[in-house]
Amino acid sequence: MMANRREVLIAGFGGQGIVLAGYILGKAAAVCESKEATLVQSYGPESRGGACKAEVVISEEQIDFPRASNPEAMVIMAQEAYHAYAAKRQPHCLLIIDEDLVDPNEEKPGMKLLKIPATRLAERLGRKIVANMVMLGFLTGVTGIVSPEAMREAIRTSVPRGTEDLNLKAFETGYEYAQKFVAAEVISS
Repeated sequence: MMANRREVLIAGFGGQGIVLAGYILGKAAAVCESKEATLVQSYGPESRGGACKAEVVISEEQIDFPRASNPEAMVIMAQEAYHAYAAKRQPHCLLIIDEDLVDPNEEKPGMKLLKIPATRLAERLGRKIVANMVMLGFLTGVTGIVSPEAMREAIRTSVPRGTEDLNLKAFETGYEYAQKFVAAEVISS
């Protein structure tokens, strides 16, 4: 595996904007930061409410295999997705969950887990559908997988016209939540 290969799995259920989040992450890397990026998406048989995941691979070099076989981070937005993917992750993999929708009751000691009330934060902005953007902000803030500037540009140019401000505000909400968490972790270390 390439040393600079970075992999993220985003999973939830249809209707949460999982694939859009993966697309935006890949676009931020490929278009805004001139890196290589792939997106592999899969859906359950239902169009809304079924299982859904997006696998994003980012690299400085050509990508030889487009799937996230060893993700450094998983963003999980539904309990079903937690059961399907979280147990299979490697100990180094950071698990980010929407704490209002996922109960990580089977976590093993030593596993990296961060919780964010993404849906609740999105509801405070007026639309819970932007919880995916809250998660992208949090992912960006805690991993630095892409720059916040690249992510903002990818969001601005990818979301439906007229929703840019709301989606960017949701991203900032998640990013700010991450910054507070990172600051608290640094202080307590």
